[in-house]
Amino acid sequence: MKHDVKDLGLADAGAGRIRWANKDMPVLESIRARFDKERPLEGVRMSACLHITAETANLARTLKAGGADLVLCASNPLSTQDDVAAGLVEEYGIPVFAIRGEDKETYYDHIKSALAHEPNVTMDDGADLVTAILTDYTDLAPNLIASMEETTTGVIRLRAMEKEGVLKFPVFAVNDAHTKHLFDNRYGTGQSVVEGILRCTGMLLAGKTVVVAGYGMCGKGVTKRMQGMGAKVVVTEIDPLRALEAAMDGHQVMPMDRAAELGDLFVTVTGDVDVLRKQHFEKMKDGAYISNAGHFNVEINIDELSELAKDINRGIQAEVDEFILENGKSLFLLGEGRLINLAAAEGHPSDVMDMSFAAQALTTEYVVKNQDKLSAEVYKVPESVDEWVAKVKLDRMEVDIDTLTERQIKYLGSWNEGT
Repeated sequence: MKHDVKDLGLADAGAGRIRWANKDMPVLESIRARFDKERPLEGVRMSACLHITAETANLARTLKAGGADLVLCASNPLSTQDDVAAGLVEEYGIPVFAIRGEDKETYYDHIKSALAHEPNVTMDDGADLVTAILTDYTDLAPNLIASMEETTTGVIRLRAMEKEGVLKFPVFAVNDAHTKHLFDNRYGTGQSVVEGILRCTGMLLAGKTVVVAGYGMCGKGVTKRMQGMGAKVVVTEIDPLRALEAAMDGHQVMPMDRAAELGDLFVTVTGDVDVLRKQHFEKMKDGAYISNAGHFNVEINIDELSELAKDINRGIQAEVDEFILENGKSLFLLGEGRLINLAAAEGHPSDVMDMSFAAQALTTEYVVKNQDKLSAEVYKVPESVDEWVAKVKLDRMEVDIDTLTERQIKYLGSWNEGT
């Protein structure tokens, strides 16, 4: 079996980590049990470009249980857990092409290896597989049943492809599923970003001014957790509705040009480029920390930061680089500007990824069963998938909810009862 991982000697530790994560992923486990019996993905070749974590490993196990012939590659150079990658290869027989810290050339070689599998279905975390197919591997497009996308950043790219008319196959925006973005993006990102920052800096958040760029679901999660740790939160936004929401949630809202002077810690989570750039670095305090929680490392203009620096101390602490500017001021870049929750920590808790990956697995089953009904556009995840995942998650949490009476059902479906 072809693969490219750091060290197969790490497999035992990785398998243990995979089992540990699985105990908090009961919804996915129930799908895996059904898939193992029904084999709904039998004969489907899959390539998936995802963060190679213990949670992803349990999704991979589920897809394989359903009959899929699966290959994995990393969706970010710093998000691979090398022991998990080894465990997937040795313990579960799933080919993996991912090494933590891989350079750009290796990253794209691994994508090439995943696409050499000639997939019928792809799964993306940032739309790199889809982009590669539409640009460099166009011969694969006619054989693709569909693709699934896990991130906000990826969905933005896919909708741009759809608008320009270059999308050649159906894609499902799993990121937009309620059981994904309402929980994974908000609670998962919020908790894991704080964890990653604390692991690599050890800073006290209480009393600090934290500037969060972007107030989408991920931004909301980060601000709430920062606030809970005693930080004073400033939000920057370009969307008036989100800015209004942030203001009414009790946060200061201002342009980044003003916020740059105030922040002790910066977290970008927008999905756009150059959110922090030269004009902002020049205004920042001595000792400010700079981090990113968006998918790609483009939200912080690292080239401009490097140009401003007279000296750079790489690895002054694990996942911390010091940039000393001409005026003697030091700025600290965390996790090379990549996803801080995966560069400096283990990503989202298994409990919340249970829902996201359950939606991924069920959407994969849906596209295989309904492939003749789909066209080349970006689809929402079926409501039936969201509803099933939510109900099973509640059941596993031992949470009961009300049911409508016959009269209530009738009332909600009628119009003739008024005041």
